[in-house]
Amino acid sequence: MSEQASIAGWTREQMAQRLALDIPNGSYVNLGIGIPELVTRFVPEGRTLIYHTENGLLGMGPSPSEGEGDPELINAGKRRVTANPGAAYFHHADSFAMIRGGHLDLSVLGALQVAQNGDLANWSTGEPGAIPAVGGAMDLVAGVKKVYVITQHTTKTGEPKLVKSCTYPLTGLGVVDRVYTDLAVIDITPEGFSVVELAPGVGFDHVQERTGAPLAPPPH
Repeated sequence: MSEQASIAGWTREQMAQRLALDIPNGSYVNLGIGIPELVTRFVPEGRTLIYHTENGLLGMGPSPSEGEGDPELINAGKRRVTANPGAAYFHHADSFAMIRGGHLDLSVLGALQVAQNGDLANWSTGEPGAIPAVGGAMDLVAGVKKVYVITQHTTKTGEPKLVKSCTYPLTGLGVVDRVYTDLAVIDITPEGFSVVELAPGVGFDHVQERTGAPLAPPPH
């Protein structure tokens, strides 16, 4: 068995669950499309987290089972979702007023690249024929109090997503606070990437080899 096959790291669901543990009680949280959507499944016991979707819902719950749910109750990624008790619906413009006005505590986004200084690229590879998907990400990283990225550590071809500097078109400059990958939890510090926690069974050297910038090891 190869080293890559034997070191599994966290699954997408485990990544989402690990991130949810770091969200303070009572937070208002916007969730992006893809892996971030999974975070709705995980609310740590004893906490109340209010999930926001930019197309006009506060109090979003997890996606229903396949084929169930209301086809008109969707998130920004057009995926069917549920509404928790007490949820509120509002106009798209009001939703962006919440974002731009600094009323949301946290944004959870996917990424194509994150630079060691916290720059984020998550809407286009810049390649000819690529389909750009900026959505509300630029507003979110500018208006939300804290930004967490959740993503696989590398691309499908093994290229690092955590890099010295982004080569793709930027979403925001110096906006990312923390990154959650299948291999580790990593903070953005003035000195660069700093490992907070390694996934079970994953060694520091394994993560460093798959990162395009220096890493500070986790505290012992």
